[in-house]
Amino acid sequence: MTEAASSDWPDVQVHVVTGKGGTGKSTVAAALALALASTGKNVLLCEVEGRQGIARMFDVEPLPYAEIRIAQGLPGPDGHAGVVHALHIDPESALLEYLAMYYKLGRAGRALDRFGVIDFATTIAPGVRDVLLTGKVYEAAQRNSRNKGAIRYDAVVLDAPPTGRITQFLNVNSELAGLAKVGPIKSQSDTVMTLFRSERTKVHLVTVLEEMPVQETADGIDDLRANDLPVGGVVVNLVRPQDLSAETLAAARAGELDRTGIEEDLRKAGLEVDDALLDGLLTEAHDHAVRRGLEDSQRQLVAQLGVPTYELPRIAGGVELGDLYELAAQLRRQGMA
Repeated sequence: MTEAASSDWPDVQVHVVTGKGGTGKSTVAAALALALASTGKNVLLCEVEGRQGIARMFDVEPLPYAEIRIAQGLPGPDGHAGVVHALHIDPESALLEYLAMYYKLGRAGRALDRFGVIDFATTIAPGVRDVLLTGKVYEAAQRNSRNKGAIRYDAVVLDAPPTGRITQFLNVNSELAGLAKVGPIKSQSDTVMTLFRSERTKVHLVTVLEEMPVQETADGIDDLRANDLPVGGVVVNLVRPQDLSAETLAAARAGELDRTGIEEDLRKAGLEVDDALLDGLLTEAHDHAVRRGLEDSQRQLVAQLGVPTYELPRIAGGVELGDLYELAAQLRRQGMA
C-alpha cells in the first residue's frame, strides 16, 4: 500500500462537506470520516438533511437523535485506529434540546411538539432552524472537561446542505439579522460563527467533471470567500478509469482507429466479428473519447480554482461499506486526512 501523505489540514477540527446534488457529497463525507479515524482520531459524522444517508451507507438502523458508534478506522502504523460515531441532527429535536437547556422547558417543550409548535417555529424561521442545526455541530466540537460523560471528538465531519445553500446555512449571523438581535439564540449564533470563521473549520466542495457542477463549485468558492467562510479543498468524485492513452483517445475522436487491427484482435479472442459489431465499438470509442476530452477540460478548470484537489473513482454497482474504506484510503494517500 502506498504510504499516506501528510495531511493538508492538520489543524482543522470541523470539516464541512458540500456539493451539488448528485455529486456524491454524502459518500465523500463518510469516506473522509473513515480516513480521519484511520489516523487515530475519534470522529463524529453528522447529517442535517433528514435523509438517513449515513445509516444506509454504513448498513445500520436509522439514526436517532443521539451519537451512535458506527465504524472503526483502519489501524495506522502504530496499530491504533480511531472510531466513527454518527449523529442525525433534526431541527425539532435540536429545538427541544435548546428549550430544555436555556429555558428549562422539559415536559413543556415536548407538549409544544405535540401541538406542532416546534415544526411551525422551524418552518417560518429558517434562520433559527440553521442556528439549531449548526449549534449542535458546535457543541460536539467544543466539548471539554465540563461536558461530563460526553464523548470528546478530535474531528467533526458535517454532511452539509448542497452548494447552492451552504453559505446561507453556515452564515447564521446574517440569517438572524432581522429576526433575533439579542437573547440566547443570537448569542448562540455569534458563538457558532466564531468557530465557522476560524482556521479550525474548512468547507470542502465535491464536484464531478461536468460543466454545471464545476461552475457551481467555482461560484460556491467565491460566495464562501465573500462571506469570510474558510474554503478547504475540492474533491472530484466519480472519476472514470483512464485506461486509454492520449494518442488512442485522439485517434478515436478523429475516427482514425485501426479498424482492421481491432477486427484481428477480436477474432484472436475467439469472437465472431461483423460490420455491425465493429461499427458499434468504434462509435462507443468515439463517444468515450469525446467525453474524456470534456472531462479533461473540466479538470483543468478545477485545477485553476487555487485550492487543494483530490480525486475519487467511480464505483460500479453502488458504494458499499468496503468501498468506503477504499475511498478513505485514497483520501489519506492524497493528503486530505
